[in-house]
Amino acid sequence: MTKPVATQNRGITARLLDQPYLMLILAPLFWGGNGVAAKLAIGEIDPFLLLATRCLGALLVILPFAWPHLRRDWPVVRRHWPLLMAYGAIGYALFNVFLYVGLKTTTVVNSSIEQAALPMMILGANFIVFQVRARALQVAGVIIAISGVILTATHGDPTRLLRLDINMGDAYVIVACLTYTIYTLALKYRPDVHLMSFLGVAFAGAAVTGLITLQLFGGGLSQFANLAHASPKVWGVLAYVMIFPSMFSQIFYARGVELLGANRAAPSHNLIPVFGTLLSVLIIGEHLELYHYLSAAIIIGGIVLAEWSARQPK
Repeated sequence: MTKPVATQNRGITARLLDQPYLMLILAPLFWGGNGVAAKLAIGEIDPFLLLATRCLGALLVILPFAWPHLRRDWPVVRRHWPLLMAYGAIGYALFNVFLYVGLKTTTVVNSSIEQAALPMMILGANFIVFQVRARALQVAGVIIAISGVILTATHGDPTRLLRLDINMGDAYVIVACLTYTIYTLALKYRPDVHLMSFLGVAFAGAAVTGLITLQLFGGGLSQFANLAHASPKVWGVLAYVMIFPSMFSQIFYARGVELLGANRAAPSHNLIPVFGTLLSVLIIGEHLELYHYLSAAIIIGGIVLAEWSARQPK
């Protein structure tokens, strides 16, 4: 992994990348805006076209910055390129395509609250996959937080779960969260390359995945021709998602995980519902319902319980 280099002559960007907590505030801020941007474009651009354009654009944006590092890391990249591309396919492309499809039939507020369960999903997955020890109260916190997600997904009526009457948009967002859980845990096996080399190859994997999903589910690659008639709003959305949640959030989150570890970085996702909800209310004009407040309180309670238990002496 890349280590911070202590020197008095470091640039602002280098010093910024050594501030993990700042990174883990900015990343969810831009991710919160991702859902708002996608919702603004609903009805004007197909979700699969949005994803493919975003992934290709992000790759073109990051390549000039990643190229010098890719040249130095090429021996390692050549050995591990399938794994590096898989990170992009799962963590960037699949997560966002499920999110974008979900936002066609659910609100940004719902999707933001559901993404608040990510820390608990990661904690639970660590326990199941890596047998990371968890206390009884941590397990209880996970169950409580997940119950808050169920309340959101059923729009305040958990009996709908028994009837299998769940909004498909919310279901897609939950699947998106599961894909990002897999991505976060897989960062444990990230090859020893520079962060920019990692992101350059990962974005290539995301771009390939985006093109495949567009070809299979979005009407084919000919849909790119529709961009010639896109409105300024759509181009603004594309510019935002290509740069901020794609490049900056991924760099900041990956660097935060690198410096603090997956478990300590995961709670930063708790800020996604805060930023996502605020932005959706301010920009889109969405309204908060009673079940949103109840769900948020339940999820926060579960997270606090799990975090408090983890900090108690053994």
